[in-house]
Amino acid sequence: MDHSQHAVLNAVDFVPDTLVDAVVYDGNDDKIGSVSHVHGMGTSSQVVVEVGGFLGLGAKAVVVPIKELTFMRDDDGEVLAVTGLTMDQVKALPEHKDRP
Repeated sequence: MDHSQHAVLNAVDFVPDTLVDAVVYDGNDDKIGSVSHVHGMGTSSQVVVEVGGFLGLGAKAVVVPIKELTFMRDDDGEVLAVTGLTMDQVKALPEHKDRP
């Protein structure tokens, strides 16, 4: 997927209503997971990403600092994120236990 034409979100858009359910991809455009919730707002936010699993079973929630993610809107207006982290690096993050 070519992200060069996608509109990168500004920090004012880093709010739960915008980011929750965004699909997160690694640098090779492999799906890592999706945003389940967000702690805080703006550039200091912590993003909780559900990784692994199948149909919601066996997924692990991890916290990814928002600075590790580039959020953007695709041609259909859907919000997605790209990270320089690999799937293995994200899966190796400690599990986030505080789910809503």
